[in-house]
Amino acid sequence: MPKFLMKRRHGLPMYGVFAFVLMLNGLLALFVWQLAIVTLLVSGALAFYTFRAESAFRSDLNDYVTTLSHRVKKAGTDVLHEMPLGVLLYNEERIIEWHNPYVARMLGKDTLIGEPLLELFPSLKGRKDKEPRIEITVDKLIYEVLIKAEERLLYFTHITPMKTLQLKLEEEQLAMGIVMMDNLDEASQGLDDQQRSLMLAKVTGEINDWAQKHQIYLRRTASDRYLLLTDYKGLKQLEQSRFELLDEVRDLTIENKLPVTLSIGIASGASTYPELGLWAQTSLDMALGRGGDQAAVKVGERLSFYGGRTNAMEKRTRVRARVISHALRDLIKDSDNVMIMGHKLPDMDAIGAAIGVLKMTHVSNKEGYIVLEGVNPGIQKLMELVHEDEKLNRWFITPEQALQVSSSRTLTVVVDTHRASMTPEPRLLQITQRKVVIDHHRRSEEFIQDATLVYMEPYASSTCELVTELLPYFHDRLTMGVLEATTLLAGIVVDTKSFSLRTGARTFEAASYLRRNGADSSLIQRLLKEDLDHYIKKSEIIKNAVVIFDHIALSVTEPGRKYSQLIIAQVADTLLTMTGIMASFVISERPDGLIGISARSLGQMNVQIIMERMGGGGHLTNAATQIEGTVAEATQRLKQILNEIHAEEGLFE
Repeated sequence: MPKFLMKRRHGLPMYGVFAFVLMLNGLLALFVWQLAIVTLLVSGALAFYTFRAESAFRSDLNDYVTTLSHRVKKAGTDVLHEMPLGVLLYNEERIIEWHNPYVARMLGKDTLIGEPLLELFPSLKGRKDKEPRIEITVDKLIYEVLIKAEERLLYFTHITPMKTLQLKLEEEQLAMGIVMMDNLDEASQGLDDQQRSLMLAKVTGEINDWAQKHQIYLRRTASDRYLLLTDYKGLKQLEQSRFELLDEVRDLTIENKLPVTLSIGIASGASTYPELGLWAQTSLDMALGRGGDQAAVKVGERLSFYGGRTNAMEKRTRVRARVISHALRDLIKDSDNVMIMGHKLPDMDAIGAAIGVLKMTHVSNKEGYIVLEGVNPGIQKLMELVHEDEKLNRWFITPEQALQVSSSRTLTVVVDTHRASMTPEPRLLQITQRKVVIDHHRRSEEFIQDATLVYMEPYASSTCELVTELLPYFHDRLTMGVLEATTLLAGIVVDTKSFSLRTGARTFEAASYLRRNGADSSLIQRLLKEDLDHYIKKSEIIKNAVVIFDHIALSVTEPGRKYSQLIIAQVADTLLTMTGIMASFVISERPDGLIGISARSLGQMNVQIIMERMGGGGHLTNAATQIEGTVAEATQRLKQILNEIHAEEGLFE
């Protein structure tokens, strides 16, 4: 303990002692005054010594406190000036009031006091209010800025070495992929062994050259499949090149009746190698599910697609249809009952496919129900006929009724969509353990999880075509009613625009089967007739159409005017018939308050990719989305996406 503190500790009780001595001295003077005088002199000497000690103590204490304050102040000043951290204060007008030398050295100036903060650090302008930390770049150096808004204080930390190491680690992450010739059997059909070998040699050589060019490790695992390994840096280069291998292989075999196309699935960013391999296979499944001739890249939560500029190749064999039909039959027989769902606001294709699956269910002597949330104008005439048919009408139920009669042993069959959010009752998919998906749309990122059976063929014209192909293999003596067969055929007619789009040989074969089973083509014409008011509404939208990018028709309805998704889609189809138009987009507010967008193309543009960037999906030639906001905002966003795609790879093939 310091000496002066010891003095202080022993000196403090002396005031009481002196008072007590004086009192005793007064009593002593009453009896022996001579002794009292001596005692008083001694007490005075002690008091003088005590006061001298007290003064010395206070002087030493003041000197110590003064020295300590100076040292603390000097240390604080030295820390602020010498520490490797920038500190900056600004006022309410965002003018710099003070900063330490680190900030001045950071910007290469003597002083920043009096200068506007946002002019020196423009990156702060785009900061979100609740974002306390941001990164800025000054002279190619990266700094992290900690923002104390209430104190109007900024801290700058140099993080360039850390970011460099982080970037290096990220670039060196392993990327695994699978390259597959997705139509080798179809492309080589009709070729002799020599022609097939020559074709394979050319394609294999092109793939190997591509791998060497991008320093990719390539290993052939089957006649039509390769395993590739690279790092994330190499993957970014592949994405920047937009996987030119897809176009090169297709162009290389263009002289064949059916050119060879590739599907590529690549993944990076997984925590373990088994998980990375699973991601790569999932990416390949996504590419194949979307029709092939494209690359799917999964990096963490990001999933990107490249290519997909051609229509899916029609499969010449029906082996898969037979296998799926038998598997579906076993699932139905092993279930208590069957719930069949299309998508929200169902169209003729969804209802027709649902009725086809319902027929399979009843042939298996099981109860089946079609879940329908409501009738829209697109199916109103059909549902009027269904209501007149007591045998068929009794199997249509509401989503609430479906939840009441469902159990864990219920089989849920989803037709004409593969997205749970698009179904009228997503909770059914959580209640039931067995799920089947039958769809002809290109696979999107959202997909029904844990589906027991998936039958997705993007080459098909409609889901009704796929269901019709399952019927002959489901039961040898299956017979259909006129309304059932007519509804399935109507779904094909609507989705193919009367057999003019996305129509293959198997489409006509399915139509022929339905015709033999009693489908009435004249009834279909009556179902598809539109009234005068409906036609006038379409004309109101068409008159707003303008041509952009030389070959794209864009029609945007007036604010406040609401049209159904059916009318929006029909206008998009009509615009596509105009001379010189290769693609059409129609944007309008819907009665439910959402903004509906329908997109159509003749095949030279992939409208599915455009709609996916806006949160929707569909086909290469037929896609749509529904978003929140205003018509003006949706139009601006669509034009922005078109400009981005035009700059990346061009809008038209």
